Amino acid sequence: MPVTQFTVPEKYTYNIGLGSYHHSEALKGANPVAQNSPQVPPYKLLTECISGTSFTTPRNLNLSVWMYRVTASFNRGRYVSYTAETASSKVAAGPMTYSPNFLHWNDFGLEPGYDWVSSQKVILSSGDIATKTGFSYSVFAATKDMAPNTAYYSSDGDTLIIPQAGVLDIKTELGHLMVRPNEIAMIPRGLKYRVTLPAGSARGYICELRQGHFRLPELGTIGTTGLANARDFQIPVAVFDGTITDGVASCPAVEWTIIRKYNGSLFSCTRNHTPFDVAAWHGSYYPYKYDLGRFSVLGSLLYDHPDPSIFTVLTAPSFRGPGTAVVEFCIFPPRWQVMENTYWLPPYHMNTMSEFIGIIMKDPEPNPDTAFKPFGGMLTGAMTPHGSDKKEHDAERAKAFKPAKVATEPVMAFLLESASIPGVAEWASKIVIEK
Repeated sequence: MPVTQFTVPEKYTYNIGLGSYHHSEALKGANPVAQNSPQVPPYKLLTECISGTSFTTPRNLNLSVWMYRVTASFNRGRYVSYTAETASSKVAAGPMTYSPNFLHWNDFGLEPGYDWVSSQKVILSSGDIATKTGFSYSVFAATKDMAPNTAYYSSDGDTLIIPQAGVLDIKTELGHLMVRPNEIAMIPRGLKYRVTLPAGSARGYICELRQGHFRLPELGTIGTTGLANARDFQIPVAVFDGTITDGVASCPAVEWTIIRKYNGSLFSCTRNHTPFDVAAWHGSYYPYKYDLGRFSVLGSLLYDHPDPSIFTVLTAPSFRGPGTAVVEFCIFPPRWQVMENTYWLPPYHMNTMSEFIGIIMKDPEPNPDTAFKPFGGMLTGAMTPHGSDKKEHDAERAKAFKPAKVATEPVMAFLLESASIPGVAEWASKIVIEK
C-alpha cells in the first residue's frame, strides 16, 4: 500500500487536494454565502483576507484566503526586536561564502534548550529578502515546545518543512497539521502558527521560498496522474478557540506574543487575544502536508533512465525562462530498476542547477554502515562535476542485469535544486567537509 506506516498515529482530519479552492467551518454557517465581506458576517465575526500574490495575478496563479474571526490581526502592540536567545536570528549571520567544491556536512547537530523558532539556523541562501528573490535552506533542532501563548509567522517567504526525526504538531490559523518523518508540510508566508513536540525533540530541514510559491510540476506526456498527485495533499480544517453566546462568537482576553520574521530578523509584539480565533475560512492560500510514501514513481522500462526531474514533488517556477525553477523539491523513494545494458547509477554529470541533498531516516537509529548520516547534507554547486567513486563505478560496470528494488532501506533521500548559486552561512562553512 503506497503510504508510510507511521509509528505516531494521525489525530487530525483534513481537506483533500492541492490547488483546489477549499472552505472550512468550525462553526456551522460561519462562511458567508456568495459574499466575501458582508457588513456583519455570521456570529458577528469580522472579515480578514491574506493575499499571497498581487491582486492582478492571473486567476490560475492567484492565491488568497478569506478568514472570519473574532479579532483582527491589526489589533496588536508595536513590533520590537525579539531579544530571546536564538541559534541564528539573522539570515546572513556573518558573511556568506561561495565554494566551487563538493561540500559535505556529516551532522548539523542538536543543541538542547531551543524551540521551533529559536533553533532555526540558515545553511545556504541565495537572492535578496527585500526584493523577494531566491531562497534559504535551514535546519531546525527543537528540544522544547514553543512557549505558551506564543505564535510565529514569516513575512519573508513560504516555509517548506522536511522533518528528519521527531513529530511536529503545528497549529495554524486555518487548523492543525501533524507532521512526521517522511511527511512534508508547507506554511504560507504571513500565516501565524505555533509548534509543539508531542514525541520529544524534533529536527529537520526548512526551505524558505521568497520568490513565488510551490506548485505541482507539469506532467507533459506523463498525462493525467503520476508523481505527487493532488488528491494526496492534506489541508487543515478550521478550529475555533472560543465560545458562542447568544449567537455571537467570542474568545477570552488572554495575552499572546506574536513573533515575526521580517527581512531576516526577528521581531515580536503582544496582543490580548488568541490568533487562533478563525471560525471559518475559504480560499486558495493555505498550509498543507504530504506523505512522501504516496509518491507515484515513474521510470524507464527498457534502457537508460530519464532525467531525475521525474522525482520532482513540488516546484517553484522562476518564470525567467521555460522550465527554470527558483527551487525544486525532489525525492528518491523505493523503486524498481529494470533497465538493460544501462549504467544504473547516476551518470557522471555537470549541472547548471545547484543541488542540496539531505537524508530523512524513518528509523530513529540509522544503520552504522550508512555512508550518508542523518541530519547531514551535501551541496554540489552549479557545474561542479559529480558522480560515483571508483569502487561503485567498477561494481556497476561488472554487475549482472536483473530487476532489483532499490532504496528500500529505512531511508528517504531528498534533493533541493535551484537555478541559483547559493552562498554558505558562516557557521555552516566552519563545519563543512570539502571534497
